[in-house]
Amino acid sequence: MRSRYSAFVRGDVPYLLATWHSGKRPAELTLETGGKWLGLEIKHHRATGAETAEVEFVARFRVGGKAVRQHELSRFVREDGRWFYVDGDEL
Repeated sequence: MRSRYSAFVRGDVPYLLATWHSGKRPAELTLETGGKWLGLEIKHHRATGAETAEVEFVARFRVGGKAVRQHELSRFVREDGRWFYVDGDEL
């Protein structure tokens, strides 16, 4: 989760796509420009199976002078020792 947040901060689209599970990965990803990321708080994480987990987080950023708060429960799966983002629900 932290590495994906850092990729959003850097605008590293190739990394974001590479860490997205192949079954859910979008064909392309366009990030909003002009935003400033302000922080990431991991609220909770838990294993949901031998190779699956959930992470609840709040990411804060500012776009066009407006503060935005993204609160999500994300699901991850581990394949070949690497974690991949599957999907998430906004909270």
